[in-house]
Amino acid sequence: MKVMGLASATLLVLGMAPGCGYALTGRGTFLPEYINVVGVPQFVNNSTFFQVEQTLTEKIRTEFIGRGQFSVIAVPEGADAVVTGTVSNISVQPVGFTDQQLASRYLFTLTMQVEFTDARTSEVLWSNSALTFREEYELSTRSDQALEGATFLSQERSSFDRIADDVASTIVTAIVEAF
Repeated sequence: MKVMGLASATLLVLGMAPGCGYALTGRGTFLPEYINVVGVPQFVNNSTFFQVEQTLTEKIRTEFIGRGQFSVIAVPEGADAVVTGTVSNISVQPVGFTDQQLASRYLFTLTMQVEFTDARTSEVLWSNSALTFREEYELSTRSDQALEGATFLSQERSSFDRIADDVASTIVTAIVEAF
């Protein structure tokens, strides 16, 4: 009887204990409490793709604002911390083809460098010098005709917008949630 009571008590305690211990989200923030204003100046574009730095910068600003705990400004002056970034390379490679051997699916790869610096102490709080994002996307082609240039660029821009959302979310999560 004593063994049965001990076993029941043990099961009760184990049942009330937390799960397996794994967590899929960060544990709050590691940032100093005085960081309330984040400066996100225009990123630098060293790729051959036109204006991608504008899209990335804007998406990162929007992601910080969406977190609700930071004010975001477009310049480093007056900020408590500053995010800087450089787009190193973007490549677009065909990975799928139609029966007529026209490209129908592309792999879009973006590589960049990002730093998050405490403006008060000049300490780099987070950085990654080789962030890489990849996404495949389909082109809407007519079965036997190549895409016109404007249509291709429009679909490529749409794909870049999707990858820029992922980039912004990943960067801000890494900075704010200490990943």
